[in-house]
Amino acid sequence: MFDPTNILSRVKPAVGGETPVSISEKKKKNQTKVPPLEDYLQQRDYLGAFTLLEFQRNIGEKEEHADLWIGYCAFHLGDYKRAMEEYKSLTMKPECPAEVWVFLACALFLLGLYKEAEEAASKGRLLHLLSPPLYRILTNQSTYDIHIFTLKKDMVKHVFVVFRGGEGALQVLPPLVDVIPEARLNLVIYNLRQDDVLEAYNLIQDLVPTTPQEYILKGVVNAALGQGIGSRDHLKIAQQFFQLVGGSASECDTIPGRQCMASCFFLLRKFEDVLIYLNSVKGYFYNDDTFNFNYAQAKAALGNYKEAEEVLFFIHLHNYIMNQRGRLAWELYLKMGTSSESFSLLQLIANDCYKMGQFYYAAKAFDALEKLDPESNYWEGKRGACVGIFQLILANKESKETLKEVLSLLRNSGNPQVEYIIRALRKWAKDNRVLLS
Repeated sequence: MFDPTNILSRVKPAVGGETPVSISEKKKKNQTKVPPLEDYLQQRDYLGAFTLLEFQRNIGEKEEHADLWIGYCAFHLGDYKRAMEEYKSLTMKPECPAEVWVFLACALFLLGLYKEAEEAASKGRLLHLLSPPLYRILTNQSTYDIHIFTLKKDMVKHVFVVFRGGEGALQVLPPLVDVIPEARLNLVIYNLRQDDVLEAYNLIQDLVPTTPQEYILKGVVNAALGQGIGSRDHLKIAQQFFQLVGGSASECDTIPGRQCMASCFFLLRKFEDVLIYLNSVKGYFYNDDTFNFNYAQAKAALGNYKEAEEVLFFIHLHNYIMNQRGRLAWELYLKMGTSSESFSLLQLIANDCYKMGQFYYAAKAFDALEKLDPESNYWEGKRGACVGIFQLILANKESKETLKEVLSLLRNSGNPQVEYIIRALRKWAKDNRVLLS
């Protein structure tokens, strides 16, 4: 669901780290080590794991249980259709484990194919393992069971609206407001994002908050309404809610708690205090437009106009990438030359382009970062981006000629995994008559 504690969204980098060891030592141990699937899975980088598995499948070097893992990653990426296809393919094999039918049933259920889901569950001999209420739901149509099944379908619809960023919210959420408590909160958030502040206020004004999330959301709504109609009373209520959360023992050292204190001081126009709290959490929001806009406003209010301008520049760049214009973002970076902001700019391009599937510019940015800090884990990001480019080539969404530049980027790294990947790419290029020289 939408997380009300996240007044500002945040994106974690698409790569993680491993214990640094010397390159020479790695070469001795892992001359031809396959890029580890476990690393991606432990970091919950399902896109990276999915891309690696597809890459290995296409070059004929499949991971053990690769089909199961591809279905697993597709499921966690929300691509239930692809997960269904993978699991269906596995069920055609005579040695298919019984649990695959369970996985297939889950994918079918989330696609709304309830009858097919029931059949798959039955084939997996799942029914006798289920709790009695769910067993009844799947095997008869009593009034009681239909009511529970309807509730479960409503919950699934609610989850889908959340995972799809609010798509279909006005059709799905209003009837669920008095059925699923979170539906009201998510509908409030949806209306805020649509700038319908009055409707958001009408939905939440009678709610008596009992959790930090509810206090924060009521604070946000009152702040938005107060600023919109010039009401000091609403702004005072918002400030009190923010202070209550940010000053509480349980929330004062959390990111939402510090955001609340920043919001409290913002409404009080104490901008030096605002920056104290924003500076303490800015590492989590370096590419978040809303956070950066508030950060720039606070700096400008204190007369730091040059710093405010630099922050606003990051918003401009982030919008390029979010609109699939990674090339323009990369060109802006090249024009900057070396500056104190260039490193942060590279990180933004690398991580956001990776997230948005613009693997070519992600690879170039990770390559530049790796050169600046060879002992870091930027290699993992570059590896994932290069494999992503190859996947796009296989899908005819990227020119085959790009493979030549991919090999050049890979050669810039001293990581021992490079040789394995380069050999695999060269073999594919030879088999498919792609010139690399």
